[in-house]
Amino acid sequence: MKTPVFTGVCPALVTPFDQHGAINYQAFGQLIDAQIQAGVDGVCVCGTTGESSTLSIREHIAAVEFCVKRVGHRVAVIAGAGSNDTSSALYLSQHAQDAGADALLLVTPYYNKASQAGLIRHYEHIAQRVDLPIILYNVPGRTGMSCTAETYKTLSEHPNINGVKEASGNFSLLAHTRRLCPPDFTIWSGNDDQVVPMMALGAKGVISVACNIIPEVMVEMARLCLDNDFAAAGTLQIQYMELFDALFREVNPIPIKAAMELMGQEAGTLRLPLCQMAEPDLTALRSALERLGLLPPC
Repeated sequence: MKTPVFTGVCPALVTPFDQHGAINYQAFGQLIDAQIQAGVDGVCVCGTTGESSTLSIREHIAAVEFCVKRVGHRVAVIAGAGSNDTSSALYLSQHAQDAGADALLLVTPYYNKASQAGLIRHYEHIAQRVDLPIILYNVPGRTGMSCTAETYKTLSEHPNINGVKEASGNFSLLAHTRRLCPPDFTIWSGNDDQVVPMMALGAKGVISVACNIIPEVMVEMARLCLDNDFAAAGTLQIQYMELFDALFREVNPIPIKAAMELMGQEAGTLRLPLCQMAEPDLTALRSALERLGLLPPC
């Protein structure tokens, strides 16, 4: 029987950059500490929100190593290690394991648009060469393809494949996955605006973008769901829907970094081709934060 890597909330951490575009490790450490203090159950480093696609290999490895040391076994560290190249994904996975990460997050190969057979071979190739539990990451809006429930069923049979971060927004896929896969194949929400309905269908928590700025809220939302108080959790989700929408008016992590800066947290610049948020979208984000009382006094 597999044990879930975590239950509850895991922030998809941003990677703060300094004014020169290098990783701002002081701000990164402060972010990690604040998330743990707020009660999260794990942290995810070098994922989509962490701008992993524009980190060099050396930066990626260094960021994982720093995160593992800063966390110091206080919570689980999930290291993003996905790639559209299986050998590159394996390289990052092995380095994350050597650094002391607790689990891996492996996005489905993007751009290549692999067949389902190719997906299975990709994940099994990596799973057979590492010892860490693997969380699959299905986000077809970015990768151009999606896992099927049947593929999840096949992959769930591998002892090192722990579950999936589901960010497809496809509730039929979620339901069919729950029907076909064993109970120890864990599902986590990959969308902040779908935490409660996904947990009502059996998800065990969320890997969250919004957690970077509202960790206490996300921790409480997941706790209520795990306690089967879906009415209270739903009320909380609805209360924050305007913010969730604003955080995805432009591609992640543009809005979350803008929100952090507005709230007085150091997030720093974005790496091209990502750029600053357009003024109309920034205005909507600022309004959502203001209505929730999240902006510092002028």
